[in-house]
Amino acid sequence: MARWPEREPVGDPSDPRGFEVLVRRHLETLAVEGCSETTCETSRFILRQFGEWCAERGVVRPVEVTRSMVERYQRWIYHYRQPDGRALAHGTQLQRLHAIRRLFAWLARERYIVYNPASELVLPRKPPRLPVDGFTLAEVEQILASLEPSTVLGLRDRAMLETFYATGIRRTELVRLDLYDFERERGWLTVRRGKGDRGRVVPMGERARGWVARYLEDSRPELVGHPDEWALFVSIEGGRFTPESMGQRVRHLLRASGVRRRRGACHLFRHTMATLMLENGADVRYIQEMLGHAKLDTTQLYTRVSIQKLDEVHAATHPGSRLARKGEGEAEADPDGGDAPS
Repeated sequence: MARWPEREPVGDPSDPRGFEVLVRRHLETLAVEGCSETTCETSRFILRQFGEWCAERGVVRPVEVTRSMVERYQRWIYHYRQPDGRALAHGTQLQRLHAIRRLFAWLARERYIVYNPASELVLPRKPPRLPVDGFTLAEVEQILASLEPSTVLGLRDRAMLETFYATGIRRTELVRLDLYDFERERGWLTVRRGKGDRGRVVPMGERARGWVARYLEDSRPELVGHPDEWALFVSIEGGRFTPESMGQRVRHLLRASGVRRRRGACHLFRHTMATLMLENGADVRYIQEMLGHAKLDTTQLYTRVSIQKLDEVHAATHPGSRLARKGEGEAEADPDGGDAPS
């Protein structure tokens, strides 16, 4: 299933120098060079959208695009607001600009254009990322305990969330899992198509393995709609989840659990797994392997001290971290009184 909706052709779809033909050839080159299906599909959507933006300004061929147009488009996506009023995330803006730079670099290399209008495009600086506010151990257990494993859907949901929590895999990776990717005896999951099409094998632990095994025996046979369906986790319709439907389901379960709401859903379990393992002494390089990060820099985001730990250390060591209590040697301090520093 395509992630992005279909869009109308830009300009004359038979024009050999038009956006439609050249973007299609560019995407074929990306596929031949080993780019993942997800990357190609995302680039197709981005470049089609950019072509529509150009066509609205009377430009239907890449050779007609100028440097000033590319810079105007960069400003346009910066000021663009989504239906809910939010700006595009910084990562989304970078993703679109990278796709455009890659297209025009290819066009110049293949001699479709003489001058690359995106060659001097200055990308916005990436702001420092703060650690995501994941769940505490108590909150994870509260979420899992809120499910009803005595029902078909409750058992499936428990197995899914246990898998997210135990392995830290991404939402897209989980929905792509097939039956043969779960090694029941060893308790391993084989992620064959991770980000960038990088595969890996991750351990599950006894608890998650037990819940998935129970789901396969008692729940999945009741849900699956066709004997040839290979998806490990199936939706109520009997087929494979989409990333979007998986996100909606997990978001619903989190709301129903009563745990304090946070931004995100499936990815929160990924951050929680990494943070809790690091706090319990795991080496960051093993966490990198578990998460499937290509660069250690990405994993090191989790090595930052959590605010909960920082608060505990502050309370235990800072002389002014708490009010003096009566009977502790001095009268109780007045937080609103006394002299203020100048």
